[in-house]
Amino acid sequence: MIVSEIKLYELLKARLGTQEAEAFVEILERKVDSKFDDAKQTIATKEDIAKLEGRLEAKIIENKADTLKWVFIFLMGQLAAIIGIVKLFFGK
Repeated sequence: MIVSEIKLYELLKARLGTQEAEAFVEILERKVDSKFDDAKQTIATKEDIAKLEGRLEAKIIENKADTLKWVFIFLMGQLAAIIGIVKLFFGK
């Protein structure tokens, strides 16, 4: 038993009796362990975070490549439009 359980046991023993206090502390301990086990399923571990960071990094790299591709396409479109306007006004 840890210190807080011992203190709880001592407080309950004075009011309820030895067996009841011991049973109550055991039930409480099982309940806390059960809640902790349930919470462990939803808490991210360092490995989970590392996997997510790796995926996030890959997505960022992929998005950078897509962004650069579209910037180049729009740049070429702007260049073609400027050349067309210059030829239209100053062509002859």
